Amino acid sequence: QVQLVESGGGLVQPGGSLRLSCAASGKIFSIYFMTWYRQAPGKQRDLVASIVDDGSTNYADSVKGRFTISRDIAKNTAYLEMNSLKPEDTAVYYCNANGLRTLGGPPSNWWGRGTQVTVSS
Repeated sequence: QVQLVESGGGLVQPGGSLRLSCAASGKIFSIYFMTWYRQAPGKQRDLVASIVDDGSTNYADSVKGRFTISRDIAKNTAYLEMNSLKPEDTAVYYCNANGLRTLGGPPSNWWGRGTQVTVSS
């Protein structure tokens, strides 16, 4: 059974930083790409940043220059370094693993349960 667990969320003041982690566990052979999404109350879930297994990345315009996505392929873990945080970054942050292959299984898509990030003074 595959699980994705996010951690690192919390309360931070505007201008502060947080580092989120997303650890995928189970009998995982490979993960094609991992993505961070966020969902603020009453709003849709939006893509924040994604990273492919070759290291290429993609960011939402609203976080470019402030957030950095990275991953440790050997640990099946993705990270989101968030700097210069703003109140509008407040949301639940979700991790997604796409093209995840277990040993002998087809590619599949998995979600974590999310971690709350609150930016407030």
